[in-house]
Amino acid sequence: MALVIGSADYRTSPLVNPVNDATDIAKRLEEPGFKVILKLNASQREMKRAIREFSAALRARSGVGLFYFAGHGVQSKGRNYLLPVSADVRNEYELEDESVDANLVIGAMDEAQTRVSLVILDACRNNPLAKSFRSTQGGLAQMEAARGTLIGFATAPGSVAQGVSRETGGS
Repeated sequence: MALVIGSADYRTSPLVNPVNDATDIAKRLEEPGFKVILKLNASQREMKRAIREFSAALRARSGVGLFYFAGHGVQSKGRNYLLPVSADVRNEYELEDESVDANLVIGAMDEAQTRVSLVILDACRNNPLAKSFRSTQGGLAQMEAARGTLIGFATAPGSVAQGVSRETGGS
């Protein structure tokens, strides 16, 4: 079972590749038999509902679970947040209310008691909200997870991978 999310149509700092990347990943996962839930340019509510649906499907199958996210992700105070296209974050304290904590996905997979959980965060981007944040950490924070969980980042924790913005050709 896989949940694949690609977000590109952000109001601020739209991206070019995440929707294509997510669509390609979903197709590749279906080839060996993964049942895939694909969400493109999802709102926070849609992302959270998809995580709930994903967890329920994992409980029914209890095998391998894979989560892939491409889009803007930010680190704040040691936590990683995945930004839905609907995010309206003007201050760092609003992240919890406007985005999706990456630990929600890990918790959903752990709750479903998957034998193997794979989490791929293609979201180590420059923080598009950096000017409104007190903390200036780049990239995503290292994450802890239950046994049987592998977490992959686009770059090393705390490092930044360049995303391609529609506005500037780079970020």
